[in-house]
Amino acid sequence: MVRFDGAVRGARSRAVLGACRGGGGPAPPPAAAAAALGGGAAGPGRAGMPSGFLLLVLAALLCAVLSPGPRGAAAAAAWTAWLNVSWENGWEAGEGGLYGLDSPLQPAEGLLVLPDSPDALSACSEFTNFSGAPPASGSLGWLALIQRGGGCSFAHKISLAADRGAAAAVIYNYPNAGNEVLPMSHHGAEKIVAIMISYQKGEKIRKLIDNGTKVTMVIEVGKKQSFSMNIFTILFISVSFFVVAAATVGCYVSYSARRLIIARAQSREQRQLRARAKKAIEQMQLRTLKEGDKETGPDGDSCVVCFEQYKPNDVMRVLTCNHVFHKTCIDPWLLEHGTCPLCKCDILKVLGVEVSVEAVVVVAAASHIVTLVL
Repeated sequence: MVRFDGAVRGARSRAVLGACRGGGGPAPPPAAAAAALGGGAAGPGRAGMPSGFLLLVLAALLCAVLSPGPRGAAAAAAWTAWLNVSWENGWEAGEGGLYGLDSPLQPAEGLLVLPDSPDALSACSEFTNFSGAPPASGSLGWLALIQRGGGCSFAHKISLAADRGAAAAVIYNYPNAGNEVLPMSHHGAEKIVAIMISYQKGEKIRKLIDNGTKVTMVIEVGKKQSFSMNIFTILFISVSFFVVAAATVGCYVSYSARRLIIARAQSREQRQLRARAKKAIEQMQLRTLKEGDKETGPDGDSCVVCFEQYKPNDVMRVLTCNHVFHKTCIDPWLLEHGTCPLCKCDILKVLGVEVSVEAVVVVAAASHIVTLVL
C-alpha cells in the first residue's frame, strides 16, 4: 500500500519554489526536506493568493523550510512502480512499488535473486554474494531482492547490488510493516533502478525462491505521487501561526495600553483630588497654644495621632467638628484618611472635597477611547 496520493502540478507552487532556489526552473523540493515533512511536493495552484507584504513573508518562510540542502534540487516527488511478477504457476501485476528518490526513472526486468544465506537477506556485509544470479553473458538480467534493515543504509544495499551486476535493487520493507511502502533516500547510489515493495509482497517472493521457484519481475514507471504534506498545507499552518501570534500580540498590546491609560487617568485625578484636599485643609483655622490654655494644663488632652501632650507654642489645627490636633500630625492624616481621628467625621466631605462622579467618567472615557483605538 503506497502512502502517497495526488498528482503534482501547479505553476504557482513551482514559481515560489523556483524563487527559493534563485531560479533553476520547476525542480521539486529536496529529498531532505521531503523526509523531514513525511514527503511533499507542490500542490495544485490556487487563485486569490495573498499579495504584498504577506506574500513576501510567506515566500521567505517557504524558502527557509524548503530551500535545497547540500544535495541541491534532488527529486522530492515519489513515483510509483508498476510491477509484473511471474513464476511457473502464476503471476500478479499492480502498482505495488515505489521508486527511490534518487533512482533512475526507467524500466527494469530480470530474474529475482536473493543474497546467498538467510542471514544475509539485508545485504549489509561487504562479502554478500548473489550466487543464484544468471551469467552476465546471458540474455536475461537479474534483480537483487534485499530486505530493509540490518544496520546499513539503502545506499549501501543498492551500491552492493550494482557492484554485483544487478540491473535493479528491489528492497522489501521491515517485518510487521504490512503493505506499507515508503520513499527511499539513497544519495550516492544512483547507478541502477531502486524500488521498495511491501514486506508482504517481498516475503511471498522470498518463499517462492527458497522453494526453488524462479520468479521474474518487470518494473515499469508508474505515476508521480505528491507527498502527504504539500505546499499549501505548509502555507495554511504558517498563516494560521502568524494569525494566532498576531492576535495574541494585539490583545496583549491592547490590554497593556488600556491599563496604562487608565492608570494615568486615575493618577492624574488622584493628584488633582489631593491638591484640592490640601488647599481645603489649609483654609481651616489654626491656633497656637499658650500658657494657661486648658490643653496645656494638668488635665489637658494629648494628640491622638502622635500621643504627645500638648505644650505651649504648639500649632494646632481646629477641624470642622471642633476637635484640635497638632497641625503637623493632622494635616497628613486628613490627606490620607479624610476623617477626624476621634469622631470619624468626614472632614474633606464637609469641606466639599470628595471623589466626584466626574472622576469616574474620566476613567471610563479613557478606557472607551483605548478600546476604540486598539
